[in-house]
Amino acid sequence: MTETFVTAPNPVLRVAPAAPAEAAAHFRASLARQADVSDVAAALAGAADPGFVLLDSRSTAAWDQGHIPGAVHLPTALIPEQAAGLLDRDVPVVTYCWGPGCNGATRAALALAELGYRVKEMLGGFEYWVREGFEFETWQGRERRTPDPLTAPAQQGDCGC
Repeated sequence: MTETFVTAPNPVLRVAPAAPAEAAAHFRASLARQADVSDVAAALAGAADPGFVLLDSRSTAAWDQGHIPGAVHLPTALIPEQAAGLLDRDVPVVTYCWGPGCNGATRAALALAELGYRVKEMLGGFEYWVREGFEFETWQGRERRTPDPLTAPAQQGDCGC
């Protein structure tokens, strides 16, 4: 008796890639809802008015541990009652929380969108802001850490992406 072995398909292509138009629509929609740490940092550094408000949706204890300079502090649970007093509906909001293992920025973005705000989520959150070597504030003052070479180019400020 001869055994027949069927080779498993390539795990990457087990599900075929989307058609180009479908893929383009998906990625365009992703970029309409997300920004990355480097782009947010460049926008904040490049102009007195970046055209958006950066919102930290974490607790007060987390905010005190460190936050992005210029960010507005509004914990997610307080968004329904306090957003109107802190945010202008005509100005887009970019939310962030701890990092990629936390969906707090997503929950905050949802709460704001449901209230009628235009909103994006900053991918990587506070963790990647710090890991990429950008300045942050604590109750003791401003700090900056050496960039993590696994998250940011070691010798240049732009990864080229």
